[in-house]
Amino acid sequence: MGFDPNEPEQRRRLRAAMKAADISISALWLKYFGLSGDAGEYEVEAYLQGLLSLPASQRDLLALAANELIEDLPRPRAPYSDDFSRQPGGSPAGRSDTGLPSNTGLSSNTGQSSDIEQSSDTGQAEDASGRGDGNGRSFLPDAEHDSDGGAGPGTTTPGP
Repeated sequence: MGFDPNEPEQRRRLRAAMKAADISISALWLKYFGLSGDAGEYEVEAYLQGLLSLPASQRDLLALAANELIEDLPRPRAPYSDDFSRQPGGSPAGRSDTGLPSNTGLSSNTGQSSDIEQSSDTGQAEDASGRGDGNGRSFLPDAEHDSDGGAGPGTTTPGP
């Protein structure tokens, strides 16, 4: 096996990613080993210290292991304005358990125990047999979505 001139840079970037994501050598090795990596934990540590060279295929498995561990980490999300006023139950005020604003007309009820379900957010009837869009939205107008002043039953309004 010859020396790969990209190996030092690949090692440096792997170490930087591990440091930024706070991934331990043990966690990296366990994930790498689970992906069929050949090197032992001490060899991986020696590689990360620059004391041992690994073939490109094993370095790529280490990179894959690190990237999968990074993907599993919780990521920060941008808050909505009503995320700052929490309800006593722990969910943000004005938001359903699904994280959608409560005024969207979407129902968080996924049970199929009844043919017609009542949305807790809008009071609209939602039909599991086809009179809605299948995502909990009813095609019946309500005060929030009725832009023509109440055209009456039988008219359809597009969902949000």
